[in-house]
Amino acid sequence: MANKSTADKVATIQKGYALEGATIELGAAIVDGELHKDAPVRLPLSMMNRHGLVAGATGTGKTVTLHMMAEQLSTAGVPVFLADIKGDLSGLATAAAGSDKLAKRTESIGQAWSGKTFPVEFLALGGDGDGIPVRATITSFGPILLSRVLELNDTQESSLQLVFHFADKNNLELVDLKDLRAVIQFLISDEGKEPLKELGGLSKATAGVILRELVGLEAQGMERFFGEPEFDTAELLRTAPDGRGVISCLELPTLQTKPMVFSTFLMWLLADLFEDLPEAGDLDKPKLVFFLDEAHLLFNDASKAFLEAITTTVRLIRSKGVGIFFVTQTPKDVPADVLGQLANRVQHALRAFTPEDAKALKATVSTFPVSDYDLEETLTSAGIGEAVITVMNERGAPTPVALTRLRAPESVMGPSAAELVRSTVAGSALLAKYGTAVDNVSAYEKLTGKAAAPTGAAAAGQPPSPSPEVFVPGSPGPTAIDDEARRIEEEILGRPSSRQPGSGRAENGRPDGGRVSAPPAGRQAPQPGGMMEDITGALGGALGSGLKSMARSMGTQLGRELLRGVFGTSSRRRR
Repeated sequence: MANKSTADKVATIQKGYALEGATIELGAAIVDGELHKDAPVRLPLSMMNRHGLVAGATGTGKTVTLHMMAEQLSTAGVPVFLADIKGDLSGLATAAAGSDKLAKRTESIGQAWSGKTFPVEFLALGGDGDGIPVRATITSFGPILLSRVLELNDTQESSLQLVFHFADKNNLELVDLKDLRAVIQFLISDEGKEPLKELGGLSKATAGVILRELVGLEAQGMERFFGEPEFDTAELLRTAPDGRGVISCLELPTLQTKPMVFSTFLMWLLADLFEDLPEAGDLDKPKLVFFLDEAHLLFNDASKAFLEAITTTVRLIRSKGVGIFFVTQTPKDVPADVLGQLANRVQHALRAFTPEDAKALKATVSTFPVSDYDLEETLTSAGIGEAVITVMNERGAPTPVALTRLRAPESVMGPSAAELVRSTVAGSALLAKYGTAVDNVSAYEKLTGKAAAPTGAAAAGQPPSPSPEVFVPGSPGPTAIDDEARRIEEEILGRPSSRQPGSGRAENGRPDGGRVSAPPAGRQAPQPGGMMEDITGALGGALGSGLKSMARSMGTQLGRELLRGVFGTSSRRRR
């Protein structure tokens, strides 16, 4: 290795990156201190769903790298999701201006540069910013993710899962924080003594702790992140009329005030995609590339259940056509089980000012394939806009390690004008759909008997809230069972259902609208041979015909339980 000439080293890189299919151009190789624009370094578009890591010390150019990659993905027709933590990724919507310095850099690496704008959708969590509000229902968010937001311990997390179980079983829709608070208050009240006792593992003291944490979250103004209309993550998969992928840019202007909330919300978006998308196998290009900036926030003090869920999601979402790139300072910020699944590596410079830094440097070097570089020296001396790269080639093998001078973005490396952002949001088709919060009847109204608070005109596609009616815990509406059975057959068992679609879906999109009502006229009777008949037949035969109604109820509950995903999430679109 030490005896190889510069020409031999360059030839190794040229051969290693001679790819046949569509690629993301990353830059040109630097070998023995010299830039070689005839040795381009690139990443196969078809391998973007093998995930990746963009790492490096603060100020080394990580954000510019994901900016540049997002531009090319969009041009290739691939939608992109970015978390805009520092506020400078909005520049994707503004064409960059050329300069002599820029022309010299781009010419040196063989980049044909021109200023361009890209299709950007600006989003904001709960409307905390200028973008389209992104909200999640509590039910959709699930107990595992919510436990992380509330910073609960393992015992409290298990107890919260029991609360969700109770709400699921009793058709108590958990839309926002007041719904979850109402359910917990019911369970620790005199009226809720028997249901609390039946749950078994939930103590009144633990329920009280969870309730206090919820009140604290509301006091911090976090309630605006939860509610309806819930953001449909399919919006992240859109392309513009010209065929370019839409870049969804999520503003996080107040990240530092509650980093765990924001990082967990990003994981909810990913988990929801994971549950909704069908298997896709190997594709010529991914359906979506998801950049998770400040990735260390996901893993800091994470519970075992949360880490296991992340690992499962990363491992399995690849086959659904989604690529995930974690952006952080060092590889050690990412758990080994996750890091082992990241095939594409863009490592910017590291600093070794402290013994801890030196330890991190050695650990980083050990994760790279054997190369022609002295990586300890290279990683500490690389300049801004340079990175050590190895990716997965089209045959599934790692490419040669290459110190690379990276391409320059063609849009502004900084924020777009505030007026441009506001006008883009105002012209978005999503504003009518998600711009106005609505407060439909849910657990709070059912348990307290109060009407939903007026929220103004409902968002497009959302009907007005129905009036609350009498609710009996444990009594699903008569049409809900058939709807649940049809959903189990189609979504869990993967076979067509003979039941009429939508037979138990009321105007507000919930089974029976959360109310006890008579079956609609002309509703088709359940046909024999479906899943519920299978469950009823099996349990009825074992327990006796007199218990068939119990078997049917158990089957419905089983379906509801099974529809929760790896994070305990359960999108209202899947319920």
